[in-house]
Amino acid sequence: MLLESVHGPLSSLVSLSAAGAGLWLLGGRSRPSAQHLPQSSEGWLERCEAVLEQFQTLESSGSDEAQAQDQRFQQIQELRRTQLQVLRQRQQESAIHLALVGTEAWSEQDQATLLAQCPCVHPLRVHRSHALPLSPQFWVWPETFRQCELLLYRLDLPLTAADLRWLEALPQQQRAGILVRTQPEIDAAQQLHQLEQQLPVHLRDRFWLLSDQEACDYQDLSAWLAESTPLSRERNQQRCLQELHDAWQLELEGLRRQHWSRLLQRTQWTVAAGVVVAPVPSLDLLVLAAANGLMLQEMARLWNCPWSLEQLQAAAAQLGKAALTLGVVEWSSQALASVIKWHGPTWLLGGAMQALSAAYLTRVVGRAMADYMALAAGVPEEELEALLQRQAPLLVARAAEEEKLNWNAFLTSAQQWLKQQPLPA
Repeated sequence: MLLESVHGPLSSLVSLSAAGAGLWLLGGRSRPSAQHLPQSSEGWLERCEAVLEQFQTLESSGSDEAQAQDQRFQQIQELRRTQLQVLRQRQQESAIHLALVGTEAWSEQDQATLLAQCPCVHPLRVHRSHALPLSPQFWVWPETFRQCELLLYRLDLPLTAADLRWLEALPQQQRAGILVRTQPEIDAAQQLHQLEQQLPVHLRDRFWLLSDQEACDYQDLSAWLAESTPLSRERNQQRCLQELHDAWQLELEGLRRQHWSRLLQRTQWTVAAGVVVAPVPSLDLLVLAAANGLMLQEMARLWNCPWSLEQLQAAAAQLGKAALTLGVVEWSSQALASVIKWHGPTWLLGGAMQALSAAYLTRVVGRAMADYMALAAGVPEEELEALLQRQAPLLVARAAEEEKLNWNAFLTSAQQWLKQQPLPA
């Protein structure tokens, strides 16, 4: 109406403005939004609390089998709350935690000598370990030592495989140092040069020489301890909370995939049945069938995703186009021809090939969409669209490859579904 009423030199300007506004609105609707990663320990505490709530939501809405294991889930959930409470209490402390560790145990005299020679302006809380095991089942540091702001590893040369495995298992962002005791019969400089080449890169400038069996020059080590400040304690707290959050996210992702697998199994045959009722002549429309609105909304709930249905459909359409470009549908159509040998009369049913292709495309796009939601968690909003365009072919190719591994199971399920369909007159 506006364009019809405006004449003269302003009409072109109005047309361009209207087109630009329309593109901006459509672009805003189809661009997913995401939350930035926390920049403080308080933010990470809130993020971990949100993950606990997602655990509770997914478990409470699980199957009968999951509900039968409710007591076990509550025990695991209580353990998670305890882990978070320990880190929450660390927020209130002013002391800096120092871990004294090694495959040779620290004695009380060693600890006393260290604290006497290396005074710290901030209060210290020291954790002294027993001798670390030389062949544990898993090379994982106990939480007490992983959460310390400072970790000092005592190493008697030569470097053993056990020492190296423990040092490699340290979190790279943790401030760790090594107190080295050389062999008296070998040149110390040569031993230190060899050790520097053997250590992980981030520890090569973090070792100090114990010059003889009783005393050493603690000047550099004392300076290293003096670098600990409330700011470094805050950074360490953020690191510990982020590691806990990442571990929980892995568990949560596994739980989400279980729910998603049941959802996808149900949705793929719903899409196939819809195609049988109304066969579509164009593969482009199969993209819309794959991007089933109900499935996408349920996936958004599982991944706690704030995107609207339009944004979800836009992302699924991008993945569907990548699937068509990579020839996923053509490959599946050729492979589905083998089903004729199993149950030939069923193929009299019109649209069966399109139905199974739509079901398979739903699986591929659904898996790629699940990977994208997991990948996009915490990605800044301005980077999401570029992330999707960059990762869409890779996500679809990986999803198609994983689905090929389950191809026999899909064909068996497809045969059962086809047998349930009524034969034509």
